[in-house]
Amino acid sequence: MGLLYTTSYVDFDEGDWKQVSTDPPIFEALNNPVLLDIFDVSQKSYKIKFQKGARVKSFRVVGKFRLTWDDSDIIES
Repeated sequence: MGLLYTTSYVDFDEGDWKQVSTDPPIFEALNNPVLLDIFDVSQKSYKIKFQKGARVKSFRVVGKFRLTWDDSDIIES
């Protein structure tokens, strides 16, 4: 399982993602591939490509966001 913590809100573009759950917030990729550019808590940048149908869960944890996903949904570059 993939895991990253970020202090910034991740913008899930409505053209590429749809929210499938609100509690917890879960977003599903609509296209193949979909790129998320995430800055972790130390401001290191990650560009992660997800395949269509991939789901990313977002949890708010005391001043930051925890993002998780299934590693099998990643498209290797």
